[in-house]
Order: sequence, then structure tokens, then C-alpha cells
Amino acid sequence: MSSADPKTVEVRCVRLTAKAENAAAVAPVVEHHTLTRGPNDLLIEVKAASVNPSDIKAATGLMPYAVFPRTPGRDYAGVVIDGPAGTIGHDVFGSSGDLGIRRDGTHASHLVVEADAVVEKPKGLSWEEAAGIGVPFVTAMEGFRRAGVPKPGETVLVFGVNGKVGQAAVQIATWQGARVIGVVRKAEAYAGHANAPIEVIDASAADVAARVRELTGGKGADIVFNTVGDPYFQVAHKSLALRGRQILIAAIDHIVQFNILEFYRGQHTYVGIDTLGLSSAATGAVLRDLGPGFASGHLRPFPIKASAIYPLERAKEAYVAVAGSSRDRVILKP
Repeated sequence: MSSADPKTVEVRCVRLTAKAENAAAVAPVVEHHTLTRGPNDLLIEVKAASVNPSDIKAATGLMPYAVFPRTPGRDYAGVVIDGPAGTIGHDVFGSSGDLGIRRDGTHASHLVVEADAVVEKPKGLSWEEAAGIGVPFVTAMEGFRRAGVPKPGETVLVFGVNGKVGQAAVQIATWQGARVIGVVRKAEAYAGHANAPIEVIDASAADVAARVRELTGGKGADIVFNTVGDPYFQVAHKSLALRGRQILIAAIDHIVQFNILEFYRGQHTYVGIDTLGLSSAATGAVLRDLGPGFASGHLRPFPIKASAIYPLERAKEAYVAVAGSSRDRVILKP
């Protein structure tokens, strides 16, 4: 059944009223608003929503198109309580580039999204785990969709392998049968799930490009997933195989030196990924590609620690934890 007249619900939501100077100055408040869906929308009771670094960047004015006041949050998991025929009662999850940035997002008790934006929640995943999939897995998968999904026999080199996008990239690449080499800033083991053993290079103790050539019989990496950006741009470039592709998702300094001769002689491709440019529906399409991996167990959600789950009233603590580069996936629970 669907509601002929869409329900109106009272919603508890985190609100950011104005741009903050820095993460410590972010001042979320919890307000009550009413919410009604449009004819092709779903009204979702949010069971869990994650906090991403982009939520904090938008709160501190690093995204000029972010609107104020607004409810932040891009990732969510919950139950459809109102919508077109056949949708009510479904357990769903999703993410978006515009939710929580250009329009009200997921850090709330309820959410309205387009019907084609949601994906069925994989069975066996908790609400918190499903809410934590979003942005990291969408970023990794969209990078591979654009650069070419890794194939058996290909080598994928992941810089920042222990970050959440790095771990998602490892999971997807090993699910597809590719070999993965990870790069860390200081000596540490790979901390995430993988479907095959992965080699890890400590960038503080080794010449990364030379070691990659050594491990690949001189060939180099078919795909470099650079989750860090410019600090690794040159070494990533030097690690690429003939016709190799470098995926870039981040930057610290925006300008890099770039050897055009080596670029075209190597027949290289550079792929820029900005998931903030993806609509809710486009994001849903990426998540649907990942569904079989979660169903089969080749892809696994990030572990969620009890200490990293906050109620809406403690949103500021959650935001400060993420701004402080918490390695935990931080979750808000309405």
C-alpha cells in the first residue's frame, strides 16, 4: 500500500545555523520540524546516520555551496514509513552528494529522499554498519567505475590504505580478483578486511615506486588509488604501469608539478572523483553495484565501536571526533 495523502511527521533534527570558524566552533542544535514527502519520495525513519569528514568541511565553510541553516549528514540507514506502493516497511540505506550539503540531510529522526536513491539494506548488517557504508564505499566504487573496475591479473596500489576509502578500495579490488599493494605513512599493518593477502609498503622506510616495480617484475601498478592527493602525486605517477590509471579524491596543496612527457609516453589516465557531485539517485546506482559483494560476504562493513555512537543531542562531540581524524566510523543514532 502507499499513502494517498503523504504523512506529515514531526522530526528531531540537528541544525547548523551558520558557518563556523573551525571544527571546535561548530555549534549544532537539535530542533523540531515537520516533514512531508513529495509524490515520488520516500519518508524514512532514520535508525542510524554516519558522520563524514565532508560534513565538518561543509560546516566550516570549506564548501562554498553548502547552505545554512541546514541539517547535515550524507549517509543513513532506516525504515521506509511512507512512500509509493510497495515501498513501506522496507529496510534501506543510502548516501548522497547533495544531502546534508545543499539540502537537509540525515542527522535527524526522519529523512525524505527520492524513491530511486535507496538500496535494500543487506541482511545481517546492523543499522549502524549499514549507515557506515555510504561515502567511503561510494567514493572507492565510483573511482573504479570511472578508471575501469580492476580485473584478475591487475595490480592496484592504494595510498592511504588504512583510511576508510582506502580500505573500501582494497575490499572492492580483492573482491574483483586484483592484487593489491597498500602504502602507509609509518610502519603499521593493513587494518581492514581483504579477500586476499595484501602487501604493505611503509613510505617512511622505502622508496615506494622502486618497491612497487620490484613487486610487479618491473611493470608497475595498473591502477593507483591515491586517497591522500598531492603528497603522493609524484610517487604515484612514478609507480604507474604503461596505460596505468591514477584515481585522485583529495588534495592538501592544490598545485602539483606534472611531467607531461612522462604522462603521455606512459599513456596514463588521471581520474578525478568528487562524490559531492553525485545526486542521491546516482549514488544509489553505485551502491547497487556493491550489493552482491555485501550479500556474498566479499565486502564487509566497517566495525562500529559502541564508543563511536552518539545520540543527536551529542552531535557536537561526534563532529569533533571526526574533525580530530578519528579512525573509527562515527555514528549518530536518533
